[in-house]
Amino acid sequence: MAGIIDTIKLASILVLALPAAFAGFNLFVGGERLVGATLLVLAGVLVIAQRRLSPSTSAKGFVVDRLTGAVSAEPTDDDEQ
Repeated sequence: MAGIIDTIKLASILVLALPAAFAGFNLFVGGERLVGATLLVLAGVLVIAQRRLSPSTSAKGFVVDRLTGAVSAEPTDDDEQ
């Protein structure tokens, strides 16, 4: 299940990154080297940042997230009764 979610996340980022990369490549080849290189780098950073900074969707990561959420949750009025 985690693989499917990661694939959907990557596809959604690629929807944003690929047009920027294509435009950057066309500009780079067409002579606008600074703007083209900047777009290519930004597209790469977008994909890398999504892969590195997204929370873990593995079963282990899910369990850890649930446990830390349960421990750090503030008591409600129902818990006090």
